[in-house]
Amino acid sequence: MESALAPYLTFNGNAKEAMKLYHSILGGELKMQTFGESKMARTPGENDLIIHATLKGEALAFMASDSMPGRRVTFGDNVHMSLNGQDARKLTEIFNRLAEGGKVDLPFAKQFWGTPTGRSQTGLAFTGW
Repeated sequence: MESALAPYLTFNGNAKEAMKLYHSILGGELKMQTFGESKMARTPGENDLIIHATLKGEALAFMASDSMPGRRVTFGDNVHMSLNGQDARKLTEIFNRLAEGGKVDLPFAKQFWGTPTGRSQTGLAFTGW
């Protein structure tokens, strides 16, 4: 098996919503397991939280979960996901969809170093792209 590094994102109860959004935009295969399915829920309110999710596609792979019950995630500006490729039209479309309802810090365009780059926070305010 080839080694790979994959980001792992942690959410405050909205991992399912986030991963469904990413899946609808990026495609690939989405798998999710809830706290209830894994028998890790301690209360009925924890049953639908995501204990582990993976999104894998042709050129992407990342994982996510909701935080452990009772532990809130503090979001900062230290985690970003990078979208790379050769098809500028497709990358622009994906960037714009991820940025819908969010905040664009750097519009997606060719930068001085030669590649198209943009920076935004999704409308759900959980991950920078």
